[in-house]
Amino acid sequence: MRATGRILLVVHLLTVGLLMLWPRAVPWVPEANVEPLATIGAALARGPWAAVCDLGVPLLMLAPLGVLLPLAAGRLNVSPVLSLLHTVGAGGLLALVLEALQGSVPGRVPDIDTLLLNVLGVALAHLAVVPGARARLRRRAEDLRGPTPKITRVGPLPKADVLSASRTYL
Repeated sequence: MRATGRILLVVHLLTVGLLMLWPRAVPWVPEANVEPLATIGAALARGPWAAVCDLGVPLLMLAPLGVLLPLAAGRLNVSPVLSLLHTVGAGGLLALVLEALQGSVPGRVPDIDTLLLNVLGVALAHLAVVPGARARLRRRAEDLRGPTPKITRVGPLPKADVLSASRTYL
């Protein structure tokens, strides 16, 4: 599973990098948005369908990282909180790098709201899938091992001189 997770992670990152950093031929581009929630508010003001279209793409763009990063790590017995923090942190750093690189690509502008939605997508995907999948995989691993053997209690051994024939007494 770990190898499959790593392969899927590399394919996803290459696809996202290609989509987000491919130059666009447009007559004009808006200025970079550094005010949090400005783009989100504008999308919500245009109506529900425009909001779904405008906000859904950045929300879903990096969301698979919420599942693929823990899958690539391949650990079952991990604290859910630490797993979430590590995954969201790595997704946030990747989103930050992609947004910073977009500033140098023709036709692309960085947007703080895209960064926020990318990180939110990673967190939601992680919370929706990873804890349940890990619990199911742990149960399956325990079922394959079988029940834990029970050892019956044994009282203290009686005092016995096991090697009495070989001892010499003075």
